[in-house]
Amino acid sequence: MKSVLIGIAGGTGSGKSTFTNRLKEAFCDDIAVIYHDNYYRKQDGIPFEERKKMNYDHPEAFETELLLDQLSQLRSGEGVDCPVYDYSLHNRSDEFVRVEPKKVILVEGILVFVDERLRDMFDIKIFVEADADERILRRVIRDVKDRGRDIEGVVEQYLTTVKPMHYLYVEPTKPLADVIINSGMNEVAFQLMKTNIEKMLASES
Repeated sequence: MKSVLIGIAGGTGSGKSTFTNRLKEAFCDDIAVIYHDNYYRKQDGIPFEERKKMNYDHPEAFETELLLDQLSQLRSGEGVDCPVYDYSLHNRSDEFVRVEPKKVILVEGILVFVDERLRDMFDIKIFVEADADERILRRVIRDVKDRGRDIEGVVEQYLTTVKPMHYLYVEPTKPLADVIINSGMNEVAFQLMKTNIEKMLASES
């Protein structure tokens, strides 16, 4: 069984996680989902206050080599222990999530189309876009509500790293996508992808 890899990219707050999670809920354990955010590098030797100020939207912030290795293992039929990132600590936790090989694997993250090696592994590339004002509002709500951040810190991070990195690294990958959708709640795009995945799961190849 050769897994079909589907990459889902887009800027922060664009709705890519919403789109990914809707597919995950539709297929439950029939597909695997991997989040690039969990591959942020370990920073055990860096004080918390310094970790808060680091640029988490630059490609070098991720241990993409590990992701590449684990995707190759999954495609070879081997299960992997994926890392887990703790947003409240700005560091990778000591926990792992076991992911078993599936016929369809979703890989979601803002920068999953930046590294050519990773990009070339995807059979389908989806880019979710949204207006910049909508993205920052969603980011503020998410980070304050779900990740224990304060508004001032979220705004400062957005202006100093998130916004400039978006235009430097994320936005230029949009033309590389096979499909561009304007919302994670785009029902037409969701149904089309859902139907395609159903066909993939039903096929014997």
